[in-house]
Amino acid sequence: MLTVLLDAVQGVEPALRVLIAAVAMLLETSVLIGLLVPGDTMVIVAGTAVVTPWEGVWLVGAIVAGSLTGESIGFWLGRMLGPSIRASGLGRRLGEANWQRAENYLARRGGLAIFVSRFLPILHSLVPLTVGMSTYSYRRFLAWTAPACLLWASAYVSVASVAAGTYRDMAARLHFAGYIFVGVIVGFLILVLVVKKVIERVERRHLAATPGADHAESADTISPGVGD
Repeated sequence: MLTVLLDAVQGVEPALRVLIAAVAMLLETSVLIGLLVPGDTMVIVAGTAVVTPWEGVWLVGAIVAGSLTGESIGFWLGRMLGPSIRASGLGRRLGEANWQRAENYLARRGGLAIFVSRFLPILHSLVPLTVGMSTYSYRRFLAWTAPACLLWASAYVSVASVAAGTYRDMAARLHFAGYIFVGVIVGFLILVLVVKKVIERVERRHLAATPGADHAESADTISPGVGD
């Protein structure tokens, strides 16, 4: 079954796979759509079809382009309509504590907050809007978020591609090759989750040290799994 699924993904026109991954990331990183669109899953699925380095480069490039486009939309909407979005129904549902958390985070960590937020739930959707509402320039925003998007995309595509390639090489010799594939993907996702938790805990401590910052309960306002 796993072979059939991987072959089905690989059977999709390469250009279409790249386009779907780019659009998925655009939606995942733009405004608050990132709380609903499973960008991680789409990238992993597309990554399993990569069989040559050039295919990997094209896919990573498309994912980065889609991510930057989505985050740029968030930035400019924050600059033009930030307060309105924050006061909207969805903005209120996210909770004022999370908006305040993003503001405090940016004030406390500066450009590093933009970089790190790409790897954190909730904040990776709120920070572009928050930066747009701040005095940060768009060029400065891109200078911090582009490397984060590149690192994120490279990690996901590399792991998915290596896992799928290893499975294809071993499938004819080992009947449990499918379990190895699943184990690699699940292990990677668990590692990502652990790293996110560690980063979130470290950053929460930094925020807690900010004088007058009221965000002690903000991380619990919305389930940490939303928007991963």
